[in-house]
Formats: sequence, structure tokens, C-alpha cells
Amino acid sequence: MVSIRRATAADAATVHGMICEIAEHQSQRSAITLTVERLRELLTRPEITYLIAETDGRAVGYVSWLQRISLWAGTDYLALDDLYVRAGQRGDGVGEQLMRAAAEAADGMVIRWEVATANVGAQRFYQRIGADLFTKVICRWQVAEPVTSRAESPHSAGEE
Repeated sequence: MVSIRRATAADAATVHGMICEIAEHQSQRSAITLTVERLRELLTRPEITYLIAETDGRAVGYVSWLQRISLWAGTDYLALDDLYVRAGQRGDGVGEQLMRAAAEAADGMVIRWEVATANVGAQRFYQRIGADLFTKVICRWQVAEPVTSRAESPHSAGEE
């Protein structure tokens, strides 16, 4: 029997462990810089939700999201961050139960998320539960130095 509950700050170490597992599964373990202490702080913020799936008191998966607003629609939506089910429980319906719990929490809001194009198994799962898949390129920009505005630039418009 799987039970699903909202994670609290006391669950930070458990959730952190599963975050590391999903990163390892996706060959991205080096990308995890989040500490248990920082996650403990994040779990107290109302816009951040982690739901933990448990079997016999043992965590077997989680789904996480942030509540955001669409500036085009002017409405809130859930930006799903991760859905993860531990290897031994995959295929047992835990992922679908977590997604259904997220849908219940969304209370009619749209849920949006990303999935790697190479993760065909996840795409099949999402289509099976009724999600629409759209192709999109995701951009990421991490600027090493502060970007100065054009007005502060030594070469403002018209100066050459």
C-alpha cells in the first residue's frame, strides 16, 4: 500500500537522497549542489511542494513543484520539477499515484514540466496518463560576470 504525504523540513535528508538518486540515474550527479540544510529551508516555503510516496514507512518516490504565474495567461500553474520513483517500485503505479496527487493539489491549474528528448520511457508514461507533449528547446544562461546595462556601458549608443 502506497501512501502519499507532503514532505516537511524533517524529511530533507530523505528527499535529498532521492534527488541524488534521480541525478545519478540521469548521469547528472555532479549538477547537484543543493545541501540537506538548504533543502530543509526550502521545504518551509509555501510555493515549494514535495510529495513523498511511502510503502511501509519507507520513501519510494517523490514529485516536486513550484507554484508560478503565467504572465501570458495571468493565472497560476504548477511547474513540476521532478517525478522520481526508486528502481524497485517502478512499474507498480507509484509514479501515476504521485502525478494524480499533484493533479489533485493543482485543483484545476495547468501542470507544466520538461522531459529530456532521450527519455522515451518517461514520455510514454506521460502520454499514457493523458499529458500533451510539445517539442521545445530549453535555454540556460549563467553569466559569469555582471552584465552592465547599455546606459552604463563605456560605448553607449551613438558613441564609436
